[in-house]
Amino acid sequence: MNIQESDVLRTLLSKPYVNQRILSESTGHSLGVINRSIKNLTSEGYLNNNVQLTKKAIDEINARSPENAVILAAGFGMRMVPINLSTPKALLEVNGEILIERIIRQLISVGIKDITVVVGFMKESFEYLIDEYGVDLVVNDEYAAKNNLHSLALVADRIHNTYIVPCDIRCEVNPFSNAELYSWYMVSDSEDEESSVRVNRKTELVKISDKENGSRMIGIAYVTEPESVTIREQLKEMDNEHHADCFWEETLFSKDRMILPARIVSSSDFVEINTYEQLRELDSGSNHLKSDAMVTITSALNCKEKDIVDINVLKKGMTNRSFIFTVKGNKYIMRIPGEGTEKLINRNQEAEVFRTISGLGLCDDPVYINPENGFKITKYLEGIRSCDPYCEEDLEKCMTKLKAFHDMKLKVAHTFDVFGQIEFYEKLWDGTPSVYRDYKKTKANVLSLKKYIDRLKKDNCLTHIDAVPDNFLFYQTGKGEELQLTDWEYSGMQDPHVDIAMFCIYSLYDKNMCDRLIDIYFKGRCDKETRTKIYCYIAMCGLLWSNWCEYKRKLGVEFGEYSLRQYRYAKDFYRFAEELMEEA
Repeated sequence: MNIQESDVLRTLLSKPYVNQRILSESTGHSLGVINRSIKNLTSEGYLNNNVQLTKKAIDEINARSPENAVILAAGFGMRMVPINLSTPKALLEVNGEILIERIIRQLISVGIKDITVVVGFMKESFEYLIDEYGVDLVVNDEYAAKNNLHSLALVADRIHNTYIVPCDIRCEVNPFSNAELYSWYMVSDSEDEESSVRVNRKTELVKISDKENGSRMIGIAYVTEPESVTIREQLKEMDNEHHADCFWEETLFSKDRMILPARIVSSSDFVEINTYEQLRELDSGSNHLKSDAMVTITSALNCKEKDIVDINVLKKGMTNRSFIFTVKGNKYIMRIPGEGTEKLINRNQEAEVFRTISGLGLCDDPVYINPENGFKITKYLEGIRSCDPYCEEDLEKCMTKLKAFHDMKLKVAHTFDVFGQIEFYEKLWDGTPSVYRDYKKTKANVLSLKKYIDRLKKDNCLTHIDAVPDNFLFYQTGKGEELQLTDWEYSGMQDPHVDIAMFCIYSLYDKNMCDRLIDIYFKGRCDKETRTKIYCYIAMCGLLWSNWCEYKRKLGVEFGEYSLRQYRYAKDFYRFAEELMEEA
């Protein structure tokens, strides 16, 4: 039975046969296709001579009809800044209805009551759905590090005659049915320049190049056999670090096309809500438009909420979430502190640092900074790029800038205590042991370096602490390319040579590259004692950020190779430092 014949059976289940023209209009197929389909279905025993469903047809429909649904609702909804600071995208209110509640009610209305919701970000917010609608919640603990392929993999065993549904879609017309006869993936009849697929003449979804406009992917799918078997196997095979950023749709491709045919729907029937501005356009009265971030912007920039446009998320950093926006033709960036940041950053100390460096050409002064909640607004720099840690010319400029900053000998009232922070981050684990089996030995080795560090003469001053390549920003001005340092959150009094160590470990340098950076900073005149000290700092800072990563991991934020390499620095550079000490 082909797709056209299946559509005829499905239509006749709900509408008695009148004539071929009406059946053609209901299914969207031509009269010629309807005529052939009726003949074939009759000859195969699915229709009787009165064009009515036989028991064989009813049994076939029952065998393939929907049994359950999976709603994917684990992610941050990063593009929804600043709403996603306090509300998961699935729980947005649109025209008086909560998005995910509308989806659940539409499923229930066609008899689908076995509904699984995969949650992660603010998972507690979804708990009420269990009592309200009888859904089952499955928690994706890795929602911050992995895309929705992992979410679906967690419930792969439930995929059989199943609707798979994104949480951020509003369906004006109920897309679900109590009768389905084949698998499909839903796309809109409108084009989308961001889509990676288009519908061909065979109603297949085929991959296209980045230069082509594709068919807008709605994200809803229905999966029955044999495709459900293939998807379950693909999920099992692809649920790993190599596919952490993948959407579940990647499991649908066999070479250049999807294994599910397209179900084409009208673009007017579906609204995907991905951004603050889309929500504002759809429902200007939504309570979720009233965010603290937007209130801050209107107050700080003396503008109205409608003046805030072109809101786009920036790449999620290790500590914060930030977004870019435009007000009256000027671009700005707003920083929003990330998960658990309030335990890691003293915002009053950060404000003191900005007061200290104000006007010194080290960075642009913030347009607004709030020491209480960490909100910060800065001007957007045009033509910006960060340092390339493997470009010799960039390294020369960055180390010159860093050395000039250190030579200013600036003072603040607080200190960044590396050893103290190692202990502090460990305490944030709340008694949970390290994931590293030899952590106690590694920590003891690193702490033993304190004796050597303490006996050395150090010229402490305001130190950036987070002087990593991403925080050296090159930007264009009328005078050409300029350079400044950004992200002063961790800054405090410390030996300035800690900044060199930080640059090395964030760049994931090997020992030779670390030595090269040291030589660039000191213009080739670094004595062995200072080099040994910097090796000690690399080991110390490696353990510091490894502990930091362990804390963030417990919050659902994973950093992959970065965290592993930091722990490795703690071990390797302890050994390198010991070797130089023995030589001395």
